[in-house]
Amino acid sequence: MIAIENVLLSDQIINDQFVCDLTSCKGACCVDGDAGAPLDNKELKNIDEVFNEVLPYLRKEGIDEINRQGRYVHDKEFGWVTPTINSKICVYGIFDEKGIVKCGIEQAYLDGKTTWKKPISCHLFPIIVKKSNDGITQFANYQPREDHCKAACTLGKKLKVPVYKFLKEPLVRKFGEQFYDALNATAEHIKSKK
Repeated sequence: MIAIENVLLSDQIINDQFVCDLTSCKGACCVDGDAGAPLDNKELKNIDEVFNEVLPYLRKEGIDEINRQGRYVHDKEFGWVTPTINSKICVYGIFDEKGIVKCGIEQAYLDGKTTWKKPISCHLFPIIVKKSNDGITQFANYQPREDHCKAACTLGKKLKVPVYKFLKEPLVRKFGEQFYDALNATAEHIKSKK
């Protein structure tokens, strides 16, 4: 474990390699899971603020499900999450011309319609962050899906890209630039001792 500020990170975040390979997995992380994407409380407001700009990007099935369940739902185990269609694809999931599932919220952001990219849990995946019961300590664990992420792990090894470098943008977004600099320095220090 690596401790930086109030965050405990699994060693795999610096030791393992990962680069998303969407042509292989087809965006499976937006489809397969126990619930929709976990949301911080502040992200409920983010969804409400961008919803009208995101709506034109969504599929009819997603819109129908949002009309039925709401823009977000509360799950007993995971807290606030995005709704899903038939316990599978996220309601904000859209397909590109290659059949890859992408995020409608992110597409609106990329097109300059919004300033909020997408839920941080999606942006950080396959790093999953959970808070301790007291809400002070956060645990960041690298948890790629064995089946869907196999190609991403292979590509990461081939390109020699550590998980924390591939996920620099969301790590900075979640924890800040100083945190990331400390993580990078720690990784370099550990590497120099090998």
